[in-house]
Amino acid sequence: MSAIAHAPVEQREIFACFGSRCTVIVANVRAAAAAAAVTAARHRLLEWHQQFSRFEADSELSRLNDDPRETVPVSPMMRRVVEAAVQAARATDGLVDPTLLRQIELAGYASHYEGDGLPLAAALALAPARRPGSSAADADWRLVRTDRRAGTVTRPPGVRIDPGGIAKGVFADELGALLAGHDAVAVDCGGDLRLGGRSAPEREVHVASPFEDAILHSFRLRSGGVATSGIGKRSWPTADGGVGHHLLDPATGEPAFTGIVQVTALAPTATEAEALSKAALLRGPAHAAGVLVHGGVVVLDDGGFIVLDPA
Repeated sequence: MSAIAHAPVEQREIFACFGSRCTVIVANVRAAAAAAAVTAARHRLLEWHQQFSRFEADSELSRLNDDPRETVPVSPMMRRVVEAAVQAARATDGLVDPTLLRQIELAGYASHYEGDGLPLAAALALAPARRPGSSAADADWRLVRTDRRAGTVTRPPGVRIDPGGIAKGVFADELGALLAGHDAVAVDCGGDLRLGGRSAPEREVHVASPFEDAILHSFRLRSGGVATSGIGKRSWPTADGGVGHHLLDPATGEPAFTGIVQVTALAPTATEAEALSKAALLRGPAHAAGVLVHGGVVVLDDGGFIVLDPA
């Protein structure tokens, strides 16, 4: 008598984390194993949220930034996140800069962001002339070093690190690797998505419009990373009558208005997708397509969008 093949059972949880929403999906023929994996992943993400929050004085990230020593012992995950952030800066010629924490605070993002912010159309109406972003010649990220064997981060005292979305990409990739033995896995860390598993099904990954409740495009993917960067959800009026948001031009330290309002990037990993999405937005319309080497979607100021199919 032949054995009966059981279809994988999918378990999922959606919960608040990283100032956004996270989703963990695990499929396994053993429903209990899938449920346990989802629960463990949720706990780990919530722990990382506390560990890496720049808004909590006792988080590991805050302690690192406040430490007067040049070389600081850190946890393995902190070392990995900082290393990934520096690698992203190097790969994007400094456009994805993890050492702009002071500038982000000066731009108005010094505490937990509450509310929906300005509608995107209103923010764009207050925005200055569009121009592509560029790297800073004397960027502090060039002074940051990590040592895997010693488990340390080295930087001049006073250089403060904000890994931003790169951290979420690392977390998605880390959980994707830990859960890879299940039939299917999807980890969405507030917009940084990692897909995989032993026999992962094809899934629709939707790209939403930042202007309205609409889907602009859907990719069908089995594995890899997806990330979206944009200015549509976190924009605020400034005291001088302008508008601020959290994506800065490293050359000026000011919020970047490049003619692009949102980029979704595809890549082999969520960490790379995160770096590419931000770099493409900062490059501006003339050069964004050249950044998205694995495909993606670019949304322009006027609501138009460009779809770049996966390579």
